Amino acid sequence: MNQDADVAGLPSTRPYLIRALHEWCTDNDFTPYLVVRVNDSVRVPREYVNNGEIVLNVSYDATSSLQLGNDFIEFKARFGGKPHDIIVPLRRVVAIYARENGQGMAFALDDEPQVQWADTEHKPPAKRGPLLQSVDGPQGLEAEPENGDEPRPPSSPGGGGRPALKRVK
Repeated sequence: MNQDADVAGLPSTRPYLIRALHEWCTDNDFTPYLVVRVNDSVRVPREYVNNGEIVLNVSYDATSSLQLGNDFIEFKARFGGKPHDIIVPLRRVVAIYARENGQGMAFALDDEPQVQWADTEHKPPAKRGPLLQSVDGPQGLEAEPENGDEPRPPSSPGGGGRPALKRVK
């Protein structure tokens, strides 16, 4: 059974929502980005992980062999010109959003397994409160990368804050 399943034993809605938002981004010529909380189950180039998270461009232009499955997101991508096989368990996806306008959705990270970090540079941040409150509101996306090479959602035109995403369990 999927670890994201709710107490009633129903499968998680997370993979379906991720696929739907990916399709919405693609249909509207937006660039879909995933925010992933990295642990040992996530296969990404570790040098691009910042504060225990990585932001991935999952557009069809940036990936090859993209598979948005019920348990994993898998694709091939280039980082710094080098090809990598990327595997992300769906339960590690924190958010999906459109780069151009920040619209998307955030997800709770239900199971936070204990990971031993060898150095403090890659140590994840302390636990945070709920990520985002609404899809259209002006609240900020907490999963913003700090590295200048990583993508950031643009500021909203009116309130000065970043676009908000909806928390889903």
